[in-house]
Amino acid sequence: MVDSLLAAGYATTSLLLGMERPPTGWSEMDATGALLTVLTSLALVARRMTPVAVLSVVVVLWVVYIACGYWPVVNSPATLLALYTVAATRPGRSGPIGGAAVGVAWLLAGLSNVDNGSMKTVLVQAVAFPAVVVLIGRGAGRAVERSRELARLTRRLQVEQEARASQAVTEERVRIARELHDVVAHHMSVVSLQAGMASYVFEGDPATAKRALDTIAATSREALEELRRLLALLRVGPEDVRAADGGTGTDGAEDAYAPAPGLERLDALLLRVREAGVPVALEVTGEPYPLPPGMDLCAYRVIQEALTNVLRHAGPATATVTVGYRPQALTVRIADDGQGRVPAVDRPNVGHGLIGMCERARIYQGTVNVGPQPGGGFEVLLSLPTPTGGSPYDLRSPSP
Repeated sequence: MVDSLLAAGYATTSLLLGMERPPTGWSEMDATGALLTVLTSLALVARRMTPVAVLSVVVVLWVVYIACGYWPVVNSPATLLALYTVAATRPGRSGPIGGAAVGVAWLLAGLSNVDNGSMKTVLVQAVAFPAVVVLIGRGAGRAVERSRELARLTRRLQVEQEARASQAVTEERVRIARELHDVVAHHMSVVSLQAGMASYVFEGDPATAKRALDTIAATSREALEELRRLLALLRVGPEDVRAADGGTGTDGAEDAYAPAPGLERLDALLLRVREAGVPVALEVTGEPYPLPPGMDLCAYRVIQEALTNVLRHAGPATATVTVGYRPQALTVRIADDGQGRVPAVDRPNVGHGLIGMCERARIYQGTVNVGPQPGGGFEVLLSLPTPTGGSPYDLRSPSP
């Protein structure tokens, strides 16, 4: 559409210019001259589709126009526009060759009427005009190509950003799903064991049954608090938080934004396990130092999952949790002396809990080893490197 309007404009302007009295030595435009002028301008309609072919046609028509004795200036603008298009859209030798062709036609025009001007002027025009048009066209072509490359890079960056955003959403969903698994699995294991014990001793030992029910109540409250915190991460509304809190709306919102659990809450975790019937001892070696929140949560969840497996699979057993603060690594060992069987992490039918342990540790370049002990029972060994010297997990100064 644009090129059609442009061709019509060139044809109209050229015809109006051709109707004026030409300089001495040139013939006035007649029907043949007008036809050649219209054909030259109409060829510009296809200049973007086949620029080299259009330039060839325009130069031939211009040479015929000159050979007929008409004033060359009439069709020179259309010829220069065709040359500009070739230089802008066709890198390589097409532009200079087209410029040379236009220059030769210009010289032919000068030789056709040597009495009307100096050949030196014609020679300068035949060289300068095409050269300037080719240089301008080349510059415009490079600018267009740079803008296209920038647009391609922008689209590629947008696609990559969308892919990273999608991956981040997926990873966040997986993380929240893992959190839900850890919370529900541990607390429901404690509740199940305590409920069974309460039912068993309800008539013969009411005091023990009451303690078991109190443990169930406390464990359920803590599970609800952690679930509310996870729901807050999913941006649930205040109504849903109040509903999760039993409709009271008093402390649910504040609890939902409580910090994630860490090793500072380890005593409460071990107390619940003891109340569920598994004696657990805690040993701490080394000088405790602050951990990044994510690494602190990782250690807590691994201990929680390991003790949940003890409750589920070990049978009558005692457990020991050993936390070692070393200069370059945090080590956590959870061992029990039970006779139950826990699947090793390298088996195909491994449970989600053991997979979650390994994935959590991998985030912080750590490792988790799970397997039977030589003397019976199972152990889980977590090792998290804590390098110093400017690393993101530098633990020599408190985390914010």
